[in-house]
Amino acid sequence: MSASFDRLPIRVRLAGVSALLTFVILCAFALAIGSLTVERIRSDFNREVLETAQALPSQLRISVDPFTISSPLEDFASNADHAEIRILSKAGNVLAHEPARAPSLGPPEPTPITVNGYRVISREAEVTLGATGEPIGRVIVQYGRQVAATEATVKRVELFLVLGVLAGSLLALAAGMAIARRAMAPIALLTSTAAEIARTRDPSRRMPQSQAEDEVSELAHTLEDMLRGLDAAREETESMLARQRRFVADASHELRTPLTSVLANLELLAESLHGDQGEAASSALRSSQRMRRLVADLLLLARTDAARVVAREPCDLAQIVVEAAGELGPVSAAHEITLDIHPAKVMGARDELHRLTINLLENALRHTPPGTTIHVATLTSTDGNVQLVVEDNGPGVPAELAPTLFERFVRGAGDRGGSFGLGLAIVQAVAVSHGGSVTLERSQLGEAEGATGARFVVTMPAYSDLDDDRQHHRPALQTVID
Repeated sequence: MSASFDRLPIRVRLAGVSALLTFVILCAFALAIGSLTVERIRSDFNREVLETAQALPSQLRISVDPFTISSPLEDFASNADHAEIRILSKAGNVLAHEPARAPSLGPPEPTPITVNGYRVISREAEVTLGATGEPIGRVIVQYGRQVAATEATVKRVELFLVLGVLAGSLLALAAGMAIARRAMAPIALLTSTAAEIARTRDPSRRMPQSQAEDEVSELAHTLEDMLRGLDAAREETESMLARQRRFVADASHELRTPLTSVLANLELLAESLHGDQGEAASSALRSSQRMRRLVADLLLLARTDAARVVAREPCDLAQIVVEAAGELGPVSAAHEITLDIHPAKVMGARDELHRLTINLLENALRHTPPGTTIHVATLTSTDGNVQLVVEDNGPGVPAELAPTLFERFVRGAGDRGGSFGLGLAIVQAVAVSHGGSVTLERSQLGEAEGATGARFVVTMPAYSDLDDDRQHHRPALQTVID
């Protein structure tokens, strides 16, 4: 029960507790007031019956010879009054009664009794001689009044009290909900502001402050201090990351000059030395070349992270693809590279686009078995973008690797140490820096041959130049490189 209550909204709990307390207070009030009211109603009824019964013997003036009563009995008892009067002899014989058809009031009793739904009181009265007025005996006068009307009044009072308790509790619940909603309004405003800050990721926004110095105001000040701390931490982190990016970019740039000198010397030593010394020089040369590629990759990524834009010019992706495929021709003898290229002009950095194409082709060569077909296509779509598509009919990308494929230093199972895991990260960085994107899809070549295959699609904005419109109508260039 407690757990269910704790799961309710705070405003519901506040209103419910308020209504419950009001219900308890009203119940206690109704019991006290009801008891007093009911007791008073019954007491007044009994007093009226007693006073009437005590007054009747003197008001009626009963005489005999002949038997007469000075006042008509209907003046004191009638169906409309829900009352009855009977005059009895000492022997219990009925001498007179009103109304004519009234239920029995029972035998006379010295104390008030309730008989057949009537409150009955019996009193003695003198009987006088009609001619002289002398007392000659006594009779019993019974006066009774129905208690049903009084009990009906009691029931109505009890009903009104119950309805009053329920109505008061419902009003307390409604008022509690309204008050709780108004009281929780500052909390709701803080919540909506926090949600907006979470959506925009902008901790520099200020939290709304309450006018009252209460717990809500304290919470707002605490959240404000927390956001200021988070904002300062974010700025510090961004500043540190910016310094790191500049350092990596500058360090990578500075490393290129000594590496070039080292490579030149190692190439000279590898050519001039023989035997074990020549082999050692060749091994060092290969390691240095690998280091140069790593430095070049890091420099490109660092430039992208630091938002350093290299000078750009109109470039034709079709020409870049041909150059990249020709460069990889000597190492792609075990694969078949087919080109289906159309003029696709973009505004970009030629060296970076060349690196993007080389990385996509090297990725396909490295992760597919010999005999795999690699298809490269460039085209200009009708939506003002150009696409570079590199697909193969190889085994495809493992499902567990696909979500992190474009992250840095991610290497596939087929990579035998020939890369640093930066190739596809560079592809994505170059595409994004040129206002585009790169996606991985299922290869149509693989589907045609029953394999999974991999299809990389690079999309970038096309370069619009009216002087070069005729290039878009040149026939497609079909090339096969074995």
